[in-house]
Amino acid sequence: MWLINSSVGRKVVMSVTGVALILFLTFHMAMNLVALISAKGYNVICEFLGANWYALAATAILGLLVVIHIIYAFWLTLQNRKARGNEHYAVSQKPKTVEWASQNMLVLGLIVIIGLGLHFFNFWCKMQFPEVLHMVGVHVDAATMENVSNGVYHIQQTFSNPVYSVLYLVWLAALWFHLTHGFWSAMQTLGWNNKIWITRWKTISNIYTTIIVLGFAAVVVGFYLGSLCGATC
Repeated sequence: MWLINSSVGRKVVMSVTGVALILFLTFHMAMNLVALISAKGYNVICEFLGANWYALAATAILGLLVVIHIIYAFWLTLQNRKARGNEHYAVSQKPKTVEWASQNMLVLGLIVIIGLGLHFFNFWCKMQFPEVLHMVGVHVDAATMENVSNGVYHIQQTFSNPVYSVLYLVWLAALWFHLTHGFWSAMQTLGWNNKIWITRWKTISNIYTTIIVLGFAAVVVGFYLGSLCGATC
């Protein structure tokens, strides 16, 4: 199959799944910003996106996209290293025309994966997952069930911890580098590869990624500062 056997096909899969994940991050960032404006409004969204069939279906699709993206990323990395062979070890200095993010996409990707695991633990495992367990008849204590739709509570609990706040900011920094290169690279793979549009897509990817990352960071910093004020004011 072309999408599996061809190097170009594998890059297309990487690009399509990457763009889909960027769109999800856009939605997730916009949703999180609601928490800074209205706790009640954010919790209404969390309740709407609870253990409903559409939310569970979206979660499953999102998880599949992440897995495919990761598998193809490792696949392409191994393929590129195999193609370079001994030349990989002969290069003592990276070309100046190659971006730092491009040279370190795998490492940045690994940091992003670890950050996703942390996010998964702090939020999904404490919100949607208990609802799923309750739906299938597994006993979940009343205190846990009471807070499954209280997204603001979980944000406050997570980002009042300075360690989690710093870890999330490090994760977001890695995400910025990963997306700024991945975004325009995906556009190039999907056909916008002339000199004019590549320059434009690089600018767009920098601006768009910065907006996404700053939106997430605003929630982290805002709730952390809020916790400090709550403790001292």
